[in-house]
Amino acid sequence: MNKLILIIKREFIAKVRNKSFIVMTFLSPLLFVGIGVFVGYLSQMKADLKTIAIHDETGRFVNEFKSTKEYKYVNLSSVDLKILKDSIVRKSYEGLLVIPKTTDNVLLQKNIQYISNDSPSVTFIGDIEEVVSKKLTAENFQKEGLDTLKINKAKAEVSINLEKASGEASLKGLNEIKIGIGGIFGYLIMMFIIIYGNMVMRSVIEEKTSRIIEVIISSVKPFQLMMGKIIGTSLAGVLQFLIWAILGLSAMFVLSSVFGVQLGSTSSVQTQQVMQTAQHAMGSDIQMYIKELWNLPIATILISFIIYFIGGYFLYSSFYASIGAAVDNETDSQQFLLPIIMPLILGVYIGFFTVMNDPNGTIATVFSMIPLTSPIVMMMRIPFGVPMWQIAISMTILFASFLGVVWFASKIYRIGILMYGKKPTWKELYKWLKY
Repeated sequence: MNKLILIIKREFIAKVRNKSFIVMTFLSPLLFVGIGVFVGYLSQMKADLKTIAIHDETGRFVNEFKSTKEYKYVNLSSVDLKILKDSIVRKSYEGLLVIPKTTDNVLLQKNIQYISNDSPSVTFIGDIEEVVSKKLTAENFQKEGLDTLKINKAKAEVSINLEKASGEASLKGLNEIKIGIGGIFGYLIMMFIIIYGNMVMRSVIEEKTSRIIEVIISSVKPFQLMMGKIIGTSLAGVLQFLIWAILGLSAMFVLSSVFGVQLGSTSSVQTQQVMQTAQHAMGSDIQMYIKELWNLPIATILISFIIYFIGGYFLYSSFYASIGAAVDNETDSQQFLLPIIMPLILGVYIGFFTVMNDPNGTIATVFSMIPLTSPIVMMMRIPFGVPMWQIAISMTILFASFLGVVWFASKIYRIGILMYGKKPTWKELYKWLKY
């Protein structure tokens, strides 16, 4: 036990004192904020104005197309069609909409063309089709002697009010918000498992290639060395999380203090007016959304995130450590990494495409119990409300699987750590497991 603690301490200090660890710990939050600001800036940038030429031989549709910030429609119905097509080739216009001359609406709706050098977006073509469809539909109503005003007036727009069994009003889009919250935590677990798992694998490869491992292995058991690396690296990851949490809370405290000082400098009457204006500006729906978010099992989400991060990291790091011991360089490790990463990716897809539609269904429940996918799928299910006994069973299976996997991984680690100059295969790893 003393040797294991020494190894954990050594690995933890080595990771924490690493310059890249220190730099990324404080630089990563700034990078995330910078990326968010940059994406927001890009989203506000105006797209290039595209000019669309319209050759409407009927003269019935050209006025129906209204220019927007992205598209400018130009009526060139009087220009010869061949000249317009040549203009498209010369890229004078983004595209050309050709509406042939015919009095038969059925024939017309099948012969409208859009000519361009580049493939147009589905949204743009859909908008054009909608404009033409509305015009043709209105004309068809008139031909049949139908009153379009009465028809439009008779149209019904249904808005279903959602309500819980307790009688409280519910809101639309809550499932999307919940899967978004769960998806963020699940994606973070996946990313950090991959990042810290690779750190464990590189550490093993470096010690193996430098032959330091031959000295270390003479005084400690391979199992102790592997466990020390896994636990030491995980503690470094937890420390990094704590630093980010402290920085985030400190930033929120500073911002709230600055906001409070600004409010304090105004008179009490002005403060009340500001608060009243804000309350009126915030609709009842927004207040209900905020209330629903506070009703989420926040404590369960945060505690489960930490436990699933540690459990998932322990489980996958056992694989990474055994792979690092089996190979001599990172290039040889690529053939073994794909089967490890695939369950993580599968968990993300299962979460987004299954949990949102049926969070308590058979598929979501089963994959939230399978240890290779449970850290991600269960984190996506928890915001929807999961019985505590299911979470407890899932966590128990996860940590029990870790003990089983680490026992098998230690066999590969024990043999592979002293193997040099031979590129291992899956068949070789299977033989090592049988020794």
